Amino acid sequence: MLNFDKLSLNIPETTKPRVVVIGGGFGGLNLVKKLNGKDFQIVMFDKQNYHGFWPLLYQVATAGLEPDAIAEPIRKMFDEEYEDFHFRLVRVLGVDPVAKTVKTMIGDLHYDYLVIATGTKANFFGNEQVQKYSFSLKTIPEALNLRSQLLQSFEQASITVDPENRESLLNFVIVGAGPTGVEMAGSLAEMRKHVLPGDYPGLDFSKMKIYLVEGLERVLPPMSPEASAKTQKYLEEMGVIIKLKSLVDSYDGDVVTLKTGEQIRSQTVVWAAGVTGALIDGLPKESIVRGGRVTVNEFNQVAGYSDIFAIGDIAFMKSEKWPNGHPGVAQPAIQQGQHLAKNLRRLIRKEEMTPFDYFDKGSLAIIGRVRAVADLPGNLHLSGFVAWVAWLFVHIYYLIGFRSKLVVLSNWIYRLFTYERGTRLIIRPFVRKDDKDAEEFVMKNEIG
Repeated sequence: MLNFDKLSLNIPETTKPRVVVIGGGFGGLNLVKKLNGKDFQIVMFDKQNYHGFWPLLYQVATAGLEPDAIAEPIRKMFDEEYEDFHFRLVRVLGVDPVAKTVKTMIGDLHYDYLVIATGTKANFFGNEQVQKYSFSLKTIPEALNLRSQLLQSFEQASITVDPENRESLLNFVIVGAGPTGVEMAGSLAEMRKHVLPGDYPGLDFSKMKIYLVEGLERVLPPMSPEASAKTQKYLEEMGVIIKLKSLVDSYDGDVVTLKTGEQIRSQTVVWAAGVTGALIDGLPKESIVRGGRVTVNEFNQVAGYSDIFAIGDIAFMKSEKWPNGHPGVAQPAIQQGQHLAKNLRRLIRKEEMTPFDYFDKGSLAIIGRVRAVADLPGNLHLSGFVAWVAWLFVHIYYLIGFRSKLVVLSNWIYRLFTYERGTRLIIRPFVRKDDKDAEEFVMKNEIG
């Protein structure tokens, strides 16, 4: 057992400006890569010791990839050639802008410049019941929990003699038709058609239903109407039941109730309906806007501070071109991290910083094998095989590490010709804390 009284951050003293980065996502990672350790001491805090490529979490959840294929240890990415870089696996409790310190479980650390790159977490809009029983998809542990739940549902459906229970096990409800929801629905539909009948020959998978519930009037609301229409066509061809202009009222673990009064029996609800900023205690309330984002100026400085910056999904930078802030995808975080590194170097040289100008490289979403949509610069819209190839190339390019690129690419090529998914393993059974029947089933069968 750890004795916290005997732990220390163990960061060496320095005469260089100390940059403390909270978060090892796309923003924090690209900031550190572009900073020069000869000019700064760089300290990164994160509650996990790896950087994950979150756009592919749904493939971990649907048994397409193992988690280590989309994650890379942070320490491995910053080896000895990164001078004066220090990573600490700790949870940040808050910041004190007056004392210029970051508070952690094992001590405080003074900063000269603070960069908040904590990203987002699932937003349940205050619905505690839905939060308790549904599955969000923001971290690798959550993806593994969902993978276990999916596979356990098929296993239990194959042995139950109760038709109503089997129906509940084979109904899957995905709430939110953004990229995560659309890609999750498409992946499940492909499993239903090409993988599951071979694994469970005794089950009638024509009875398996995949619902995609969206509160707005179309799927993929962040993308163009052309991409939205094509995506809906693809999903309907794949047998996904789409419910637009529908909001979830409640979910008790067995029945999803929509605001319209319609009820769907399901033991698996995937929540992809929205995100909110992963805020840190200590920031002034007046700097926080709707969606839990932190207001920043054109230099990514948090409102009211010259030494605190926020980048990526957590940052809200309003402009004439982006009145609602930048989209919550990887590219703004990557570009803001790289740009802030240049501005920090300008600061220590007593030069003026330059404003951030986001270059929108477009948006992509994959629905299934050779089915994808793309909105590219110049009002160019692609779909089908060409968009699918573009999606593959972009995601391979932005994966961290040669090994990850090779593993993911080989998996995708293998699946292209075989449809096979080789990671259908229940490594750790998922059991809800208050589900006594599931706990008893696991214990009796000695699973795990």
